[in-house]
Amino acid sequence: MDFFTAMRISATGLSVQRTRMNVTASNLANAETTRTEEGGPYRRRSAVVAAIPLAQSFQDVLHDELNDKVASAEVVTIAQNEGDPRLVYNPEHPDANDEGYVAMPDVNVITEMVDLVNISRAYEANVSALQALKGMSQTALEIGE
Repeated sequence: MDFFTAMRISATGLSVQRTRMNVTASNLANAETTRTEEGGPYRRRSAVVAAIPLAQSFQDVLHDELNDKVASAEVVTIAQNEGDPRLVYNPEHPDANDEGYVAMPDVNVITEMVDLVNISRAYEANVSALQALKGMSQTALEIGE
């Protein structure tokens, strides 16, 4: 693996983590939203991430098949949870049904905060990898002087 491939892998990791962070922030921001444009309460969303081969030319594909398969990550879609909403008894709420229950989003704030911490650490790991690559390239340039 060369310098630019390593940079591409870290850069795609940063992009994936940024998207995951935005989706999680949206979940947290809408944890109490009972009305949406689609109708009903907000539905929790999550980023679906897939490994994408870095190889673009035939020679690269052949090399990957014979050696280590190097891949980057990419968000392929933002999935919406289709589970049932939480029912909370609150007869004074404007969106309460005839029995006094309100359909609330299926967002668990604690789970989202834990996810946010994990995403933040993954982002920091990618930043650290990029900084290490930068340091190696600077050292290599200094050796050539």
